[in-house]
Amino acid sequence: MKVNLQINSVPHSFDVPERTTLVELIREHCHLTGTHMGCDTSQCGCCTVLMDGHAIKSCSILAAQAQDTHITTIEVLAKPNEEPNLALHPVQKAFSECHALQCGFCTPGMIMSSVDLLNKNANPSDEEIIEALEGNLCRCTGYINIVSAVKTAAQIMREESVQ
Repeated sequence: MKVNLQINSVPHSFDVPERTTLVELIREHCHLTGTHMGCDTSQCGCCTVLMDGHAIKSCSILAAQAQDTHITTIEVLAKPNEEPNLALHPVQKAFSECHALQCGFCTPGMIMSSVDLLNKNANPSDEEIIEALEGNLCRCTGYINIVSAVKTAAQIMREESVQ
C-alpha cells in the first residue's frame, strides 16, 4: 500500500504492508528512533507523536490512516543554533532542569503530549496537566517532577511569546 505524508516537514512516500502501524513506519522506514515502542496497545504513551498538531499514540494508528497528514516527532523539537549543539524546546529544557526524566523511555511521549497541551493551553493547572498526561506511563519518576516541568515549560513559553 502506498502512503504519502510529511514527517517533520519532509514529504515521504512509502510502500508498506496494510497492517503497518505509524510507529513502525516512523522507526523502521524513517529511522527516527526517538519515538519509542512500549506496549503496542496504546496504554503507555511512549509512541506519542503529533499528527496535524494533535498528540496521538502512533502504535494505535495504521500508517494508511496517516495518509496526507503532517507528523511531528521528538527529533525536530530542538533546533540547531549557532553553537555546535541544539537549542532545546522549552519542554525539553524544563524536563531536564526539573529532573522530570530518569530512564528516558517514556520521555519522548511525555514531551510530545506536553507540547500538545501547551499549544492549546498556555497556563494549565496541575489538574489539566495530569489529565493531559494520563495516557502516558512513567515507571521511574512518580510524576511530581513531570508536572513541575510542564508548569516550568509553560512559563518559559509565555515569557518567550512576550519578547
